[in-house]
Amino acid sequence: MSKTTGFLKEFREFAVKGNMIDLAVGVIIGAAFGKIIDSLVKDVIMPIISFILGGEVDFANKFTVLRLPEGYAGAQTIDELNAAGAVVLAWGNFLTIFINFILLAFVVFLMVKMVNRMRQAVHKEEAAAPAAPAPTPEDVVLLREIRDALKNKSA
Repeated sequence: MSKTTGFLKEFREFAVKGNMIDLAVGVIIGAAFGKIIDSLVKDVIMPIISFILGGEVDFANKFTVLRLPEGYAGAQTIDELNAAGAVVLAWGNFLTIFINFILLAFVVFLMVKMVNRMRQAVHKEEAAAPAAPAPTPEDVVLLREIRDALKNKSA
């Protein structure tokens, strides 16, 4: 068996192990879940914050210009400023991503808490069910038979 064949066999065993497949599924679901959280922040949370603050609030377009290029008199959007070479502190985008992270961490916390409760419920059910007594080992049964036979012989 060549080194390459052994390497490919080892890789195949690694790739199809249960943990690797579980990890891949987790990453795929996590990516989709991240999109859901992004939409929740952008389409639900931010409009509510905008309504509460009484105006149009779009944190993604909030920024502070630290330095403009010399002679720049163009528009003041973040994309145009970046294209012109201005130094821009995009704190609004960071704030939006930070809110996404906090919401995602909170939802994951709630999910883990729910899974732990379900596990505890299953363990309680298992503990409540009486366990069947373990069968007596054969050597103990044989020794008891010998003991009983000796008792009957001496009596």
